[in-house]
Amino acid sequence: MTIEFDAAVFRAPDEPLTVERVTLPSTPPPGEVLVRLKASGVCHSDLHVLAGEWEVPAPMILGHEGAGIVESVGEGVTTLKQGDHVVLSWTPSCRRCHYCVSGRPVLCDMVSRHSANHLSFDGRTRVTSVGDDDVYSFAGLGTFGEFTLVPESAAIAVRSDAPFEQAALVGCAVTTGVGAAINTAMVRPSDTVLVLGCGGVGLNAIQGARLAGARRIIAADLSDEKLEQARVFGATDLINNGRENFADRVQELTDGRGVEIAIEAIGLPRTIEAAYGALARGGTAVVAGQVADGVRISIDPFVMSDQELSLIGSNYGSSKPDADFPLLIDHYMNHRIDLDNLVTNVIGLKDIDKAFEQMRRGIGIRSVITY
Repeated sequence: MTIEFDAAVFRAPDEPLTVERVTLPSTPPPGEVLVRLKASGVCHSDLHVLAGEWEVPAPMILGHEGAGIVESVGEGVTTLKQGDHVVLSWTPSCRRCHYCVSGRPVLCDMVSRHSANHLSFDGRTRVTSVGDDDVYSFAGLGTFGEFTLVPESAAIAVRSDAPFEQAALVGCAVTTGVGAAINTAMVRPSDTVLVLGCGGVGLNAIQGARLAGARRIIAADLSDEKLEQARVFGATDLINNGRENFADRVQELTDGRGVEIAIEAIGLPRTIEAAYGALARGGTAVVAGQVADGVRISIDPFVMSDQELSLIGSNYGSSKPDADFPLLIDHYMNHRIDLDNLVTNVIGLKDIDKAFEQMRRGIGIRSVITY
């Protein structure tokens, strides 16, 4: 038996997504769960695919930021049951490999082999088109459709009173940004934190720095609108890179010292280098933004060693989704982080291309599809 539903399908770069009828099995394979999606965020990572900056197999259902309800569970599933509210994780973990048991599940061996290649853990696809073509699911999730089949560890149970539109964003932007500040950078109350880029990830990095009690949070962007949004989410100081000399302003705001933590949330060589260049001695720059394939940066290794600077990457906010997703939802429900103001546009699946056009133009923070 199969389920037939509409999904937004990617077929080639620089072409609109097409809403097509697709099918998947109605009975989950062992170790997997069938989830009925209720909401999906439209993320910049999906735009990387549409713009041809990331090479992926096609046809593919895009989307990786989703929340919904467990429809049914496969044999051997023990942590979920029908009716559970879940947020989906694009780094499902095997819970057995070296990285999982040492507390770094986002680096799981199975993720690098299969989910990163948009497949299930058995190396296969789950969705087919009406013409019986295999259809890939972005990051193994494919949330631009009403149903998805995912490994048990890719569906994280959360409290049922959290709204789906906000909960969906915990599946990517919130965890990536907040985690970059708290888990990767390990921001301390004595730190001055710089965040470059005030999109979904950057605004949540600001929230993470605020949650950690950073003494000062500097936001940098080209858009005055986004900078004002950054102030709402906790930034204490703003730099418009288009009108001000970025390096001079950082020095001015830090009495010539630089920042202890810089978080790059855009994914451009010049902003990664700028984040690194803004550090105080002993500081840490965190790359949380996703770059296009093949991008390289240049740094001075003598300065790195002489000043004990660190340049590190942050994948999914160095999170442990099993623990961090419910925690972030609790923070939201208890008014310690703001997810409501992240959702600036609620749309149907048919409006997906309009949402990407708004993203290209820098309008709003997050469009969320509801089913």
